[in-house]
Amino acid sequence: MKPSIDMSAEKILTYPDVDSIIGAGYDLRAFTPRESIETSLDWFDLLQKNVFPADAGVRYYLAIRNGEVKALLPVKHAQNGFIASVDALANYYTSLYTPLVAQTIDAASNQSIHALIEAAANDREIRTAPSVMRFAPMDIDSPAYAALFEALQAIGWKPFRFLCFGNWFLEVDSDWEGYLKKRSAHLRSTIKRMNKKFFADGGNFEIASDMTDIENKIRAFQQVYSASWKIPEPYPEFIPALIRRLAGLGMLRLGIASIKGVAIAAQLWIAGDGKASIYKVAYHENYAPYSPGTILTSHVLQHVIEQDGVREVDFLMGDDKYKQIWMSHRRERWGIVAYNPRTFVGLALFLKESAWREIKEAKNTIAKLIG
Repeated sequence: MKPSIDMSAEKILTYPDVDSIIGAGYDLRAFTPRESIETSLDWFDLLQKNVFPADAGVRYYLAIRNGEVKALLPVKHAQNGFIASVDALANYYTSLYTPLVAQTIDAASNQSIHALIEAAANDREIRTAPSVMRFAPMDIDSPAYAALFEALQAIGWKPFRFLCFGNWFLEVDSDWEGYLKKRSAHLRSTIKRMNKKFFADGGNFEIASDMTDIENKIRAFQQVYSASWKIPEPYPEFIPALIRRLAGLGMLRLGIASIKGVAIAAQLWIAGDGKASIYKVAYHENYAPYSPGTILTSHVLQHVIEQDGVREVDFLMGDDKYKQIWMSHRRERWGIVAYNPRTFVGLALFLKESAWREIKEAKNTIAKLIG
């Protein structure tokens, strides 16, 4: 049944999936992919359909004002033993989570996020009141992070910040040749030598960016992935679905390196407005002497700098040493965990968290004094 819309004041509505939101007839153009697919409704739709298809705890809380969606909070209610929680609709496929807002976060959207958090904490359709909320990974410097933290405090919960992972990225300030000059002599030499060897042995690069022959490209990616050091994907349909969605949006940059028709390396990149993200990389272990990961990274990186004109390249999750070779800057992604002191479990977890943090701080202080 289509919910009624209050045209004069903000109203919070709840939906179980993206299809239901679309079916309600809202204008959702403000929530379409731009810089990154992860900060769009498309991402949550993909994640739910391919990772959480049978999870009855998924909820989308919408703040509606004057018939328009102003903000949207995708979450997942869960029950683990005695602990009822509200978690960001995210998993290890997620490099950046954020509530979605129709415009730059201001006083009005802060109020909307406050209302959405309150709705998630007091959803009457959920049998057990939540004791914990977790939102991660997020940009700690973003207005959305501050808005969520403040909203949790405002409803009487006790929030804490926690580190998720380091994130290496490149600020593009030159053309490809200018970029290479700033990299190490060893990397430049490796790219030159291995490209020469690669092409001499019948090598070929291609970058898929649309739906043309997309199923064969997906199969090539999967063949490389299965022949690499990577463990099999626990949700095998997610990456193919992501590739198809990106291709349809014009955001796909699927790099494939082949020798005599055999794919030896594959990389899934996402190209948005001014930003390219390196999402999945793999190479065939039997072809390691060609340094296939290095030469394919250089090929796709040159493409996004020269052809797409991106201002930033993001290596997403982790402090792997090889990322520092290519990227120029490091930042961190953080999360928020909050406890409800009005429930017994929430209060107990809050006291435990507080004690752990005090002990950790004391140890750090002692270590500094000793050092």
